[in-house]
Amino acid sequence: MPRQLNLNREEMPRQDAKTRGKNFREVALGYSPEKAKAEASRCINCPKSLCTLGCPVNVDIRDFIKSLQEGNMPEAVKALKRKNALPGICGRVCPQETQCEQVCVLAKRGAPVAIGRLERFVADWEREQAEAPALTPPPPTGKKIAIVGSGPAGLTAAADLAKLGHSVTIFESLHTAGGVLMYGIPEFRLPKEIVQNEVNYVASLGVKIELDSVVGKLVTVDELLNNGFDAVFLGTGAGLPMFLNVPGENLNGVYSANEFLTRVNLMKAYCFPEYDTPVKIGKTAAVIGGGNVAMDSARCALRLGTEKVYVIYRRSRTEMPARREELENAEEEGIEFKFLTNPKQFIGNERGTLVAMECYEMQLGEPDNTGRRSPIVKPGSEFKIEIDSAIVALGTTPNPMIAQTSAGLETTGHGTVVADPATGKTGKPKVWAGGDVLTGAATVISAMGAGKRAAADIDKFLRS
Repeated sequence: MPRQLNLNREEMPRQDAKTRGKNFREVALGYSPEKAKAEASRCINCPKSLCTLGCPVNVDIRDFIKSLQEGNMPEAVKALKRKNALPGICGRVCPQETQCEQVCVLAKRGAPVAIGRLERFVADWEREQAEAPALTPPPPTGKKIAIVGSGPAGLTAAADLAKLGHSVTIFESLHTAGGVLMYGIPEFRLPKEIVQNEVNYVASLGVKIELDSVVGKLVTVDELLNNGFDAVFLGTGAGLPMFLNVPGENLNGVYSANEFLTRVNLMKAYCFPEYDTPVKIGKTAAVIGGGNVAMDSARCALRLGTEKVYVIYRRSRTEMPARREELENAEEEGIEFKFLTNPKQFIGNERGTLVAMECYEMQLGEPDNTGRRSPIVKPGSEFKIEIDSAIVALGTTPNPMIAQTSAGLETTGHGTVVADPATGKTGKPKVWAGGDVLTGAATVISAMGAGKRAAADIDKFLRS
């Protein structure tokens, strides 16, 4: 008798919208064991595993879900971590809806299997166990690799290379490892404890992590190569903010999303007054942008006590690049969206402090080179919004320090490193790169995929 398909997924419990808008605790609460098993039972274990093909790091999705169906949690962990060193992170922030879940067979007729939520469940189960299973170290190859940056690309490359027997050292410029996972993504979406747990796992593979180590300043890439390292992987991300370049952008009260989120996350402004790093945000805030960083900034501003938060986006809701889930969470929490709106200038008082923003109304014209319709200013449509603070979340580019101190490392006009996208190999001998330093700001999982591809090519090079 053919199996009856269950086309309705198990919903994940969340904090109430009114309650969560006043705290930094995690919004999504995770599946209970019963809900996880019920959701896993929806998977029909397709022989072709299209979901794995849709995953940038090719997680053995069918295998870990099958083990979950059978109640064999240790085997589910093993299957999940064969390809993914950061499952607790991916289960929370990876856009599964446009990757593995999008190609799930059930998606043709109903809701796809909630792969991301099941990944989170398995990772959280492992984290809660009293003892982690002992790891058997691989035979050492005698080769040394330097990883610059401890974000998702760097951590993934480091884990894969360590599993292959290489000696790996990560150089991290900040005082805490994790890169954008620590300074960019808020606690309510990705708790710092989860990130540090994943960092500790990578360290348990034998990876050394050197903090407060600014490559390009304290030591150059060439000095690393001349002092015993056989290869270097650049996973330095894209930490240089982009601005609007409109009048008034230097007023007090105008932040880049980078500064704002770093002060909230890494410097723990959300723990004020326990941590004395307050962010002056005022009663009304405006966030300019339409991506996940804009959603994070708006939702942080709300939690810091702002009475009114606007998201200003120059296109319509349809064109917003943010995940639907994040947009809906923001709306539920009371954040107001002003679509087809773009700032003309920021207005300050006699003390140089922001008091208002003048905006244009926009209309959509022909598609641009990304396929989205270009926004055009409506003549004579200017209007003002009174605000106390503005957060500019328009994207980022790589910090130029590494390129400026690495002879032979080619970059584009946008500051990104030039490398083979299939392998991460740059034109500079023995140097690879991956993640946002290569592509500009993108997703955590795409950076992980780049780290994985580069690690495979580095290993091939070292063994040849």
